[in-house]
Amino acid sequence: MAGPAAIAEIQAIDRSRFGREIVAAATPVVMRGLVAGWPAAQLGRESPEAICKYLIERDSGVPVDVILLRPEEKGRIFYNAAMDGFNFLRNRLPISRIIEQVVRYSAFDPAPSVAAQSATIATCLPRFLEENPMPLLDASIEPRIWLGNAITVPAHFDDANNIACVIAGRRRFTLFPPDQIGNLYVGPVDFAPTGAPISLAHAQVAELGPGDALFIPPLWWHHVRSLELCNILINYWWGASHGNNAGLDCLTHALISLRRMPAPQRAAWAALFQHYVFADADEAVAHIPGPRRGVLGSLDAKELAARRALLAEKLKA
Repeated sequence: MAGPAAIAEIQAIDRSRFGREIVAAATPVVMRGLVAGWPAAQLGRESPEAICKYLIERDSGVPVDVILLRPEEKGRIFYNAAMDGFNFLRNRLPISRIIEQVVRYSAFDPAPSVAAQSATIATCLPRFLEENPMPLLDASIEPRIWLGNAITVPAHFDDANNIACVIAGRRRFTLFPPDQIGNLYVGPVDFAPTGAPISLAHAQVAELGPGDALFIPPLWWHHVRSLELCNILINYWWGASHGNNAGLDCLTHALISLRRMPAPQRAAWAALFQHYVFADADEAVAHIPGPRRGVLGSLDAKELAARRALLAEKLKA
């Protein structure tokens, strides 16, 4: 069986080229040294003690979401044995307290696992924003921090573009394109985390160190393994489908409404979705005058809100 390929890499990129070539192509790219000039990345290369001191000094004291795993889980975030819950506990702690636990657990073998998951930096580390600016994105796109010891996050996807920047430790990313869902052991759609991949034939892999960044397009599956005693990552999400998790909401509604229909009806709906949603949008409506295209045309914010309100009322009924 073929092994994983290396994710494509680029050494230098500016904002214009990033949008024109990387985001538009919707293909993962490792951007070596993208944030190597950040004070945080420089301290991350220096030592775990240096970067942890930097973050503690900037901690606002606001608690953030944190997960805790027993030593026997070996840092792997997953379901419990009955698959009716997860193998970790949730808590809320300030960044400084989480760092204290990372330091304390470094003396254990095997160690319990602890990780801050997707904490908004504007809330917990506000000074970080000005001192470590992202050169490729608008300042309005707020970063999040992921901080902990050796943790393995199972394969999952996001409904948004993603830039993941390592500032301390090392992380190994294993990516699969969206069309490989049939080759993954995926857990319940509405009960994450997802399962682990079963084939590496279509996998792409990269290992990132402090200052390196990875662009992950929407809906690409990514399995992430933190490799050191102290690992810190900053990520940026943007460009998700309209609304929070709107794509997954559409999928959920389709599963409820269409999946249990007889095969001929499912095939008929598949043809309609292919024509109106997934095929060339202009070609599908070329024969309809612009003012008469309705939901098939360009809707402004007011019209979109009205359509969503109508859907919400139908769902309530």
